[in-house]
Amino acid sequence: MKWDKSIEARFGISELLPHKQFLISFLFAVLGAVSVPVYGDTAISPAPSSGPVLKLDYAGQPGNDIRIADFMYFVALISPEPVTISESPTNTLRVRVVSIRQESKEDHFSINMAFDVFGQGFRHYAIDQSKNFCRQARHLAAGKTLEKQLDYIRYEGPGKGWLDVEGRMEGNSKTVTTVRLHFNGRGADSPVTIGLKDVRLVDGVLKFENELVARVNLLEFNRNGKPPRMGVRVDSVKRRDAGDNLFQKLKGQFVGMVANMLINPITIRQIGNDSMLNFGQALLNREATFTFPSAENLKSK
Repeated sequence: MKWDKSIEARFGISELLPHKQFLISFLFAVLGAVSVPVYGDTAISPAPSSGPVLKLDYAGQPGNDIRIADFMYFVALISPEPVTISESPTNTLRVRVVSIRQESKEDHFSINMAFDVFGQGFRHYAIDQSKNFCRQARHLAAGKTLEKQLDYIRYEGPGKGWLDVEGRMEGNSKTVTTVRLHFNGRGADSPVTIGLKDVRLVDGVLKFENELVARVNLLEFNRNGKPPRMGVRVDSVKRRDAGDNLFQKLKGQFVGMVANMLINPITIRQIGNDSMLNFGQALLNREATFTFPSAENLKSK
C-alpha cells in the first residue's frame, strides 16, 4: 500500500501515523511481541493443576451462564509475559449462548456459536513486561524510545459476539483447524480494548507517552503454525485522551482500517493456541464441559 501524505492532513492523524512502522509495531506490541517495562515484584504465584471449568450449554438456558472471568481465561494462556488480573468490585458480567449452528460437507465442517455478554463491570489484564525492559536497558539509556508497547487488555461492559469453528473431515475423523472469536456481533461495539504506550528514560526515570487505545474486533487461532500465531483485527485506534465525538470516532476507525491492511499475525504461547483449538473441538463434540489448563504466568497482586 502506498501511503499518501495528503491522507494524514485530511484526517488529522499525522501524530498517530508518522510512518508505516507505526502500524507494523502496533500489533507486534500486542500480547508482548514487544513489551512495556513494569517495576515491582515479578514472582508468579503457584499455578493450580487446572484452570476454570466451563459448563457448555447448547440451549442457552438462563442459569447456565459462564462467568466472564472463566470465558476470558485464555488471555493469560496466550500472553508470553506474566499477567495480573483485576476487576470492578461488583462484576456481574456473564456469557450466554444465543444460538449454535453446525454445517458439514464432504471434507470440511463449520460451527457458528453466537453469544451475549450481559451485566456490568470490567476485567483488566495488566501485562508485566519488565524482563523486556531489562533487555532494552541499553537502548533506553542511549535515549531511544520503545514505541507502542502493550500495557493492558481489558473487557468492559455488555456485548455481543460469535465464535466460528472450522475444520476438516477425513472419514469419521473431524479435526478443528481454525477458531475465530468475534467481539462485535450484531452491530454492537466490541467491549475488548488494549492499551499501548511509548516508553523512554528521562533522568533515570521511566516516562510513558503517546498512550493509545485500540478496540479489538477479532482474534483468530490456527493449527500447525510454528510458532503459533494469532490473527488480530481492530475496529479503531485512538489516543487515550481523545474525545468520543463523531470526528474522533471516524478518525479512530480510519486508523484501525489502515492498521488491518498492514499488520501480520503475532506469536503467542503454544498452550494458549492449543487451548482455543481444543475449546472448538469440545463444541464440535458437544461435550458438557471444557477445562482450561492452568495459566502458569498468572501473578498474584
